Amino acid sequence: MDLIELLTQTEGKTLEFKRDLSSPEPLLRTIVAFANTSGGVILIGVEGGTRRVRGVSDPLALEERVASRVSDTIRPQIIPDIEIIAYRNTHVVAIAVWPSPARPHNLIREGRERGVYVRVGSTNRRADESLVAEMGRFARGEGFDEGPALDFNSDAIDFRVASESFARVRRLARRDLETLRLLTRHQGRLVPTVGGLLLFGRDRLTTFPDAWIQAGRFQGVDRARIVDHSNLVTHLPAAIEAAVAFVEKHSARGAHIVGLRREDRWNVPPVAVREAIVNAVAHADYSQKGAPIRLALFDDRLEIENPGLLPFGLTLADLPRGVSKLRNRVIGRVLHELGLMEQWGSGVQRMIAACADSGLAPPVWEEVGTRVRVTIPLTGARNVEVDVRGTAILKVLDHGNGRSTKAISAAIGLSTRATRVRLASLVGRGLVREVGTGPQDPRRLYFRAAP
Repeated sequence: MDLIELLTQTEGKTLEFKRDLSSPEPLLRTIVAFANTSGGVILIGVEGGTRRVRGVSDPLALEERVASRVSDTIRPQIIPDIEIIAYRNTHVVAIAVWPSPARPHNLIREGRERGVYVRVGSTNRRADESLVAEMGRFARGEGFDEGPALDFNSDAIDFRVASESFARVRRLARRDLETLRLLTRHQGRLVPTVGGLLLFGRDRLTTFPDAWIQAGRFQGVDRARIVDHSNLVTHLPAAIEAAVAFVEKHSARGAHIVGLRREDRWNVPPVAVREAIVNAVAHADYSQKGAPIRLALFDDRLEIENPGLLPFGLTLADLPRGVSKLRNRVIGRVLHELGLMEQWGSGVQRMIAACADSGLAPPVWEEVGTRVRVTIPLTGARNVEVDVRGTAILKVLDHGNGRSTKAISAAIGLSTRATRVRLASLVGRGLVREVGTGPQDPRRLYFRAAP
């Protein structure tokens, strides 16, 4: 395990720092949350926030204590990888937890009802009943929208609406409802799937009251004043089109001259808008209750959020690389058949490319509570101004391994004291990260912060 590499990162969904083990309960919650979500690493002997390495006095005893507590207090059992890493004249204990196929895990003392935790950003959240059920389905390889809706018969699917949705693609036959998994056979009876009801159910909002899109246009950069809003409660494929139309209605359009022709361009790239809305519909956790998919357009950004954390095992860093896990297979297949969704996992990369082509900053994904939000900025990327000396320091740090103050000062031709002042400024602005035991550590190293 590369300790220096971990120390250059910030705490988040898969990384946590702990100065010591004076209180083991938070550590155990983090281990449960990591196993239930996307895995992660805990470093004991490192201050949170500052990333200063304090070390531990007796690493072997600490290793044994952690292993015993994990074995005695968590069910199903988790076996993390525990490693003692030497650092200077001390040691750090690293605990690596892998995403577990046996999820959900819980703390025995708190029970299955209150002892299941998930990782949201850099915090541990207690999972509610719907989230625990989602973990169980994921562990069994089942999708929520693939399950049979046993309280309904095949007539619950509105064949006319489904046919109209497919009209521009192909003619839909009734037997296609089974092929598309809108209907399924259960104990000799033909019943709708959950996905079938969500997409084309005659009375779907009675069963799934949050399966719709709430759209709003706000004046300014907050929600203080709403200019227009619309509750898009039609079936999901039509709601996607209506949501795209809502954004276009409130988007500024400008002229761009290409050769001898004029082209109209929106301030929000249509490709990015459509992909964001489709992704929200395809990846929403419809088992959650309390809030629909939400679209909010401000003067400086577009926000689209859907209920549900990222699928288990997936992190925010995976998204720009095209890594994807489809939560709703029935909905995803239908949207793909309708031409609304292309190859799974490619939508995020198209959004990024569309924003870049429009001169906009890249989209930002985040987990907010138990929801996923994507923000599409309507302005260009802000360049942080750096003077000549600062630029020289960043150039030195571009070459991989961390550098000491002395090495940086020699490379840029500035005194050690002046270099230290420059470095402090760059650290404070988030452009450079330092690794060491504290601000007075003469052996601390500096690294270029990840963009």
